[in-house]
Amino acid sequence: MTRLDADAPAVVAASAPPVEAHQSKRRRAILFAALSVALVGFALVSAGMGQLQIAPGEVWNSLLRGLGLSDAPAAAPHVDSALWTIRFPRIVAAILIGAALAVAGTMMQAVFANPLAEPGVVGVSSGAALGAAVTIVFGLTATSDWVTAGVSFVAGLATTMIVYLASRSGGRTEVVTLVLTGIAVNAFAAGGLALLTFLGDTASREEIVFWQLGSLNGSRWQEIAVIAPLVIVSLVVAFGLARQLDLFSLGERGARHLGVHVERVRIVSIVVVALLTCAAVAFAGIISFVGLIVPHLMRMVIGPSHRGLIAASALGGAVLLLVADLVARTAVPMADLPIGMLTSLVGGPFFFWLLRRQRRSAGGWR
Repeated sequence: MTRLDADAPAVVAASAPPVEAHQSKRRRAILFAALSVALVGFALVSAGMGQLQIAPGEVWNSLLRGLGLSDAPAAAPHVDSALWTIRFPRIVAAILIGAALAVAGTMMQAVFANPLAEPGVVGVSSGAALGAAVTIVFGLTATSDWVTAGVSFVAGLATTMIVYLASRSGGRTEVVTLVLTGIAVNAFAAGGLALLTFLGDTASREEIVFWQLGSLNGSRWQEIAVIAPLVIVSLVVAFGLARQLDLFSLGERGARHLGVHVERVRIVSIVVVALLTCAAVAFAGIISFVGLIVPHLMRMVIGPSHRGLIAASALGGAVLLLVADLVARTAVPMADLPIGMLTSLVGGPFFFWLLRRQRRSAGGWR
């Protein structure tokens, strides 16, 4: 049963049976509780594992000491230094970047009404990678450690704006044109990366390849201070758009009829996606599949309502990247695997399984 609420901006609301609504709330509560526990648990485990093994209790005590809530001495020398200088920044970076990529994917899928949409569609990742490669090959990194991150961030934003402006016609954004333009820009960026890889020396080539595969190695608090405000502000804006994104499922005409300024919501959403993705890519390189898989998993559990879906995706993305980084650090002794490689190796087959499962149960993506 559907009715139109004439008092508020026109909204379509469907009444659900009380039992079904109760089950939905229960699933949502269980999911958020499980993700929260997993996030804290994996953060403690990740902080304690590595070349220097630290017990979870000592990790917790070090956290309290760092926050000024405990004066208990460390159980071993250099524990606090290792945790606060190396591991805690890396854990926080994984949480922020995982949340950013997952929420960016959620918004892309909503705006394009396409479950295959992800941040790379608008060329932001490839543009950022091209910008980073330019700094590496031409030796611009010698001037500052921040050059690669800064140039990649600006290049990612610029690429997104180029794709967006090229897809506008008559004051409106054509979704199909935007996607096709993104494909063309991605192809151009791939060619540019190949050329720069060919022109660079051996060290530059290795750095470009490793940067393209993604890594959280060397994360610092100074980088967190840049990433955190961008991610937090973008998440606040995303939550503010949740109601309008719900109505996008009705199509542009239906959403517009119900009072949604479709073009304005799409512009803001694309800017938010660009900020979230650039903040992640600039400091961690390209990390694939997080923005594609996590929204699907969360949607399967709690449904399509974006207010809960955005929050669940943020938590799910944080947990996923935290686990992936833990594996990257510990799977091979004395080595740090590229985290983007791991997410692609696991994400590709897993997404194929999701696709097959959805086709069997519902005949395709809905």
